[in-house]
Amino acid sequence: MTLTACDHDMLIVGAGISGIGMAAHLSMKCPDRSYAIVERRDNLGGTWDLFRYPGIRSDSDMHSLSYEFEPWTGRETLAGGDRIREYLANVAGKYGLADNIRYGTKVVSADFSTRHGCWNVTVEDDRGRHELTANFLYLAAGYYDYDNPYSPAFAGEDEFAGPVVHPQHWPEDLDYKRKQVAVIGSGATAITVVPNMARDAAKVTMVQRTPTYIRSIPGEDRIGQFLRKILPLRTATRLARAMRVRLGDKMYKTARTKPDMVRERIDNDTRKHLGAHYRAENHTPPYQPWDQRMCFVPDADLFEAIKDGSVEIVTGHIDRFVADGIVMTDGRKVPADIIVKATGLQLTMGGKIALSLDGQAIVANEHFYYKNAMLSGVPNLVHPVPYTNTGSTLRYDLLSDFTCRLLNAMRAKDADIAVPVIPEGTVLVEHDSFTVDAGYVKRSGAALPKSAEADPWRLNHDYLHDRQYMAESPIDDGLLQFRRSGANSRAFDEQLEAAE
Repeated sequence: MTLTACDHDMLIVGAGISGIGMAAHLSMKCPDRSYAIVERRDNLGGTWDLFRYPGIRSDSDMHSLSYEFEPWTGRETLAGGDRIREYLANVAGKYGLADNIRYGTKVVSADFSTRHGCWNVTVEDDRGRHELTANFLYLAAGYYDYDNPYSPAFAGEDEFAGPVVHPQHWPEDLDYKRKQVAVIGSGATAITVVPNMARDAAKVTMVQRTPTYIRSIPGEDRIGQFLRKILPLRTATRLARAMRVRLGDKMYKTARTKPDMVRERIDNDTRKHLGAHYRAENHTPPYQPWDQRMCFVPDADLFEAIKDGSVEIVTGHIDRFVADGIVMTDGRKVPADIIVKATGLQLTMGGKIALSLDGQAIVANEHFYYKNAMLSGVPNLVHPVPYTNTGSTLRYDLLSDFTCRLLNAMRAKDADIAVPVIPEGTVLVEHDSFTVDAGYVKRSGAALPKSAEADPWRLNHDYLHDRQYMAESPIDDGLLQFRRSGANSRAFDEQLEAAE
């Protein structure tokens, strides 16, 4: 039985990690709910299907990137994109999700009708544009623009004789064997693509404006491998996950409370890895650890490539492109046959879907997050956003569980609308919802909803806090109002009979 006369109880937008996780939670905790997943691409995987650059892999450990209900059992600490897609396909198969996924289906707009208790969702597929309806919308379409990466223009770009590519749209036929490659950037994408391209290229030069904190970690999950030798598989994987989460949390919080100590430790490790190849100007960031997201490399692969001469780092500002490379403002020239602009992402909310409420546009930054999940004043919508300091799936698991509990509470109350409401007269003090001073946040932070200083209107980046808070905070907390569609009163327990 559906909650309303909508086509589906829930429409999940996106078949990436967050969307697949939500569907699996529904199958386990709300098996009587009808749902569909709409995915604009032709495969599941989301980010891990979009990005196909050399060496594409996770930038957080797989214990925190895999689901709690389906722990990672692979040997890798940081898994490649193909392994992550394989993992997601296995989850979809195991939990019977595949038949509910509609590929090649792009969501254009979604309007919630309080009269009917349905999201009217306009989609575009091979049949053209048509409409689906759903009582609840789980907006798992990502937090960045899939179509348009951040690709700043450089003087003289038209003069460069070779291809200029962005990792977000990697050409399948790009031949870089025995070529000179310049990679612009120093974030997670750059430090992944550089050593991997260096295996076949004549030389790869990483051109960075400022260095990044980089730590080497074992390529194989030694903790998990050891625990599996002495414990049953399920116990071992759960314990390994808990240990990874605790270690990651301790590392992050130590960096924030004792930054000088952590900075010195990272610098010492880098010096040990590079030896005579260490250059302070290339490995000394002008900010504290975790002011920007930390980067991790498996088995020191980037450092090893620097030592063997296949990779060079050039730190400074780009003056212009020329026909055969890049000229820096200090006059140095970086020879290049190919230039890769690993310059980052652009934030956007939920796949740029035009959202509205009873015909009125929903402007994201006019609303506050509620319990890391919903938006103030917006009914029946969850928008998952990843953590900046640990694996994103840790948050997605929490939000999927929250959403299932919410759906069950709605059923118990015979309600088909749930909306978080900021009490009249309440003044919320805004707080920067992102804890990193990254370029993509500075450029487009206003594209996402606002965050307050305190729960439940705060978007947290503290998993251990969130896990306890989300478990202990009741669904019916006085701020989440339950209503029936068509009702003309504000609170569920005051409303009149629903309109016919």
